[in-house]
Amino acid sequence: MASAAMVAAALPAGTAHAGTAHAGTGAPAPAWTQSASGAAVPRAGALQVTLSPAERSALISDATATRAATARALGLGPQEALVVQSVLKDADGTVHTRYDRTYAGLPVLGGELIVHAAANGTVRDVTKNTKATITVASTKAAKSAESAKAVALGKAEGATSAKADSVRKVVWAGSGKPVLAWETVVGGMQHDGTPSRMHVITDATTGAALFAYEEIDTGVGNSQYGGQVTIGTSGSAGGYTMNDAARGGHKTYDMGHSSSDSQQGTLFTDADDVWGDGLPANVQTAGVDAQYGAQLTWDYYKNVHARTGIRNDGVGAYSRVHYGDAYVNAFWDSSCFCMTYGDGTNNAKPLTSIDVAAHEMTHGVTGSTARLIYGGESGGLNEATSDIFAAAVEFWANNPSDVGDYLVGEKIDIRGDGKPLRYMDQPSRDGKSKDYWYSTLGEADVHHSSGPANHWFYLASEGSGAKTVNGVGYNSPTYDGLPVTAIGRDAAMRIWYRALTTYMTGSTNYAGARLATLRAAADLYGNGSATYVHTANAWAAVNVGSRMPVGVRITDPGTQYTAVNSGGSLQIQAVSTNPGPLTYSVTGLPAGLSINASTGLISGTATTLGTSNVTVTVKDPTNATGTATFTWKTYTPGPCNPAQLLGNPGFESGDAAWTATTGVIDNDIKTQPRTGIWKAWMGGYGQTHTDTLSQTVTIPAGCPATLTYWLHINTDEIMNTAYDTMKVQANGTTLATYSNLSKNTDYAQKTLDLSAFAGQSVTLKFTASEDYGLQTSFLLDDVTLAVTP
Repeated sequence: MASAAMVAAALPAGTAHAGTAHAGTGAPAPAWTQSASGAAVPRAGALQVTLSPAERSALISDATATRAATARALGLGPQEALVVQSVLKDADGTVHTRYDRTYAGLPVLGGELIVHAAANGTVRDVTKNTKATITVASTKAAKSAESAKAVALGKAEGATSAKADSVRKVVWAGSGKPVLAWETVVGGMQHDGTPSRMHVITDATTGAALFAYEEIDTGVGNSQYGGQVTIGTSGSAGGYTMNDAARGGHKTYDMGHSSSDSQQGTLFTDADDVWGDGLPANVQTAGVDAQYGAQLTWDYYKNVHARTGIRNDGVGAYSRVHYGDAYVNAFWDSSCFCMTYGDGTNNAKPLTSIDVAAHEMTHGVTGSTARLIYGGESGGLNEATSDIFAAAVEFWANNPSDVGDYLVGEKIDIRGDGKPLRYMDQPSRDGKSKDYWYSTLGEADVHHSSGPANHWFYLASEGSGAKTVNGVGYNSPTYDGLPVTAIGRDAAMRIWYRALTTYMTGSTNYAGARLATLRAAADLYGNGSATYVHTANAWAAVNVGSRMPVGVRITDPGTQYTAVNSGGSLQIQAVSTNPGPLTYSVTGLPAGLSINASTGLISGTATTLGTSNVTVTVKDPTNATGTATFTWKTYTPGPCNPAQLLGNPGFESGDAAWTATTGVIDNDIKTQPRTGIWKAWMGGYGQTHTDTLSQTVTIPAGCPATLTYWLHINTDEIMNTAYDTMKVQANGTTLATYSNLSKNTDYAQKTLDLSAFAGQSVTLKFTASEDYGLQTSFLLDDVTLAVTP
């Protein structure tokens, strides 16, 4: 048995007792260890700040007071209302407010949205869970609540002794077209002894089951071998309790092997503040590990992410140990705001170690932020989020008795073969988890569909190939066979946390998670930075999205025009995944122009008429190079001076200069822009709907004019019929028509000659029309109308 000496650990002065807990060998105070591969320093302004209860309350009150005005500004319908769910604030003053929606007083499931506002209150952008207009033909249900209960009980195949605990009328917007529905919660017990709280959504008009998911989030982890540790307790000699007043009053209770989900258990007490003996037979030992794991998780989220508690409100959850008889699992239950742990096989290996606590508490964090639905791809991302932060907390704890690793459940031996439950470097090693994304991944169990996201986190943290971390060997493969360069664990977990809390919503899928992490990487480390590129390439390595070039990347300048004997200026935009200054050189410039080798600025006076073919070369300190070739024309000034006529051509200023159907110009993470973060998303409803996008300009008389745009078409239509269309028109004349049959895998450039409209005021209009069936999305970006000499 370990000695009774208390291990020194820094706790806030005067906030809680530090009880000595016996559980094995010594453990030092928590310390973060960065990956040996290194990580970029995040932009300070993008880091979230810790809000005091008063500050948080004030932000929520302000958002609540202005929610009607916000709804109007967002173009919501007259029967819609917003309900504030949570707020976050960045160091630069940006506030991210997450709202739920109601329609005619009914909750809208799948209707949540996030408003991102600058410090001055200006809305920068909005993240929406669904693009669909929230409306239903009637709020009167054709099918009764009792019929909904009957359908729900039939769907609860994973539960025994099932009973319909509650039913409420809702609007279901999680699967495309909003419908009036019933949400029934079915209670009972799952086959392994885990409580069940199955949510079943049924159509209130047809009675059909629309969706079902389990509310109880389950997971597994290490045993009690965390070493001799210091835990937060309260009381005085003769009457101590496992009540951590320094961390929101987190308490740990003894269930005494009861499996009644309604029981809280008995709060652990002790006379001398020395807890457990390191052996599972001592009932206090499991309590020590649960209290210690919750303490580490609280401290990690607070110190690394400025998050005070699971809900970010300073209130601690509670833990229950010794649940059931030989129950081999652990679970988070949002209804009790608590973690519950079984004692494992033969009640000998309680599932109460660091990564289990972090895993279960992170289910609570997810439930208080993105609320990823526990089914389909979003369910896999929910589970992966808990595994990701379980690993992050375990590394951060720096406990030599339970070193940080990318293994899940490596000590509990749940299968009796001495192997971990899951492997983040190559998830398929467990025989069930998936290494890479594929089209039907969402049909897999959420603990197995989590594999690609776990794999992404490992690759982003450590990179591909064979390596050893903390004495554990890994050898991570990639889907495309190409290597992945690590961004470091610190950057990977910061990016995932910001993506989770700021950009993900309930039905975010893998494609959405990639976009959310890229937006987070852009916020923290810069759009196009090395960290941004390697974040994308780690996703490509698990078959989500495409690779980005590694090394020097140059933004294509496009054709340049300069009047003869006039000043010309062009700043070459380039970045490299390797740190250090860049060197610029150029060939083929018009006479009179030159480039600054250090800054990449081309300037001077163009002295000779003609067309030049220019090649810019940019080199980084490793001698990696990138090139860009473009045309530079020197012309005689006249009536057709070159110009780009459209305002806001890349939509990066929102709906400025354009007239569009509500929701067309957006930055939703479900669909990817070609460049920047905004694009025009036309269609995508899967119901009868028409979207329009237009702008009016004047083309100078006698001047050539060219319309150029980039178009990406994706569709769920499977028949060889043009059901959904998009027309491009100028003053009512149709110039091009596309349909679901024109689908492509990425943005493709389209060019149309508008010279026939020279001398006219021209209304350029895009019109997308869908029928009542499956969705087709027409994504437009980088639209230009250029006049040339």
